[in-house]
Amino acid sequence: MQKQLRLAMISVHSCPAGKLGGRDTGGMNVYVVELARELGRKGHVVDIYTRVHQPEHEQLVSLGQNVRLIHLETIRDEEMPKIAIYSYLQRFTCGVQDFRKCNNLDYDLIHSHYWLSGLVGMQLRAWWHIPQVVMFHTLGAAKNSTGVGEDEPELRIESEREVVNNCERIIAATDREKEELIQHYGASPQKIAIIPCGVNLGLFKPVDKETARKELSLDHEKVILLVGRIEPLKGLGQMLRALTHITGKEAPRLMIVGGDEHSQGEVHALQGMARELHIEDQVTFVGSVPQETLPLFYSAADVCVIPSYYESFGMVALESLACGTPIVATDVGGMRHIIRRSETGRIVEDNSPHHLASSISELLCQTEEQEQHVETRRALMAEFSWANIADTMLQEYDRILKDYPGADNL
Repeated sequence: MQKQLRLAMISVHSCPAGKLGGRDTGGMNVYVVELARELGRKGHVVDIYTRVHQPEHEQLVSLGQNVRLIHLETIRDEEMPKIAIYSYLQRFTCGVQDFRKCNNLDYDLIHSHYWLSGLVGMQLRAWWHIPQVVMFHTLGAAKNSTGVGEDEPELRIESEREVVNNCERIIAATDREKEELIQHYGASPQKIAIIPCGVNLGLFKPVDKETARKELSLDHEKVILLVGRIEPLKGLGQMLRALTHITGKEAPRLMIVGGDEHSQGEVHALQGMARELHIEDQVTFVGSVPQETLPLFYSAADVCVIPSYYESFGMVALESLACGTPIVATDVGGMRHIIRRSETGRIVEDNSPHHLASSISELLCQTEEQEQHVETRRALMAEFSWANIADTMLQEYDRILKDYPGADNL
């Protein structure tokens, strides 16, 4: 039996308990919470360090057995862009150290999420003499290579390179991410472990389609679902254009779930595009919804689309398929690992409107046939259960700790 581990997880720029679908909240938040909870259920102790935010929480918040979220009073400006948090990292790092000392805590390993947290982890690694594991979730150089949206600053690129060189292990979600780490940052292949993201199969499960549609006040029209942050990299504009090319007896409805007050400018621009394309009556901007409500949306939809230019993995695909709904996605992130059978959906070569529309139209014309595969899709997601992902992560932790020289902690 593996000994109990005490883990310090770092998530500086975004609280894992924050409202999903916003500017800085998405798959990473879900990942941190779900992985930590599963590790806690397996008997390990996890402290997740993050910054205070609005609405305010208690400093210590229990997220489940053996897992707590620790809010540090270091950065209060809610409107601060992520890059500006860099200036406060030393204060945050000292806050972690002070909390540790005041509470007489020891840790076996640091697991940092995103490049800002990796910089914090570098300093803690030096102070505590324990190994650091890093998961970047997105890579600045990879995002820049798409040529979509604003370029990530050189500070981020150089910081990611520094973190790559000053950690014991990098967790990549896909083979593609491993290749990007090697290509853009010169990472050693031996330092990279590939562990996919997971899905909460207890939450994301099929709901009777008619029941789900009734709950969401939908009629019997065809429904296309898009879930994610409202930003250029997600390819929403291409999906709006694709909507004008989708064939069928009746025009389908596109429901877009995600966004917050920071994305209103982008939402208004997309609404303007919908008007210009004369499809404004077909598009519904739902906004952010609680994660517990998402299974209703997935189950009510006939197809879920991921028209992104870039994804580090694509957890939305796992959630949709766990609810039994097929996917049409661009060849990004882990889609080739997730969409391996025709029952699960289609991968399009790019997010051109015609390619998206062709694959979506094909699935919408096969609604009865597609509904026969609901349980098949869900069964195929079993390998992505958080229990399996946590087991694989623990094996990696064990290898790191065995290889770490003089791991006598504090």
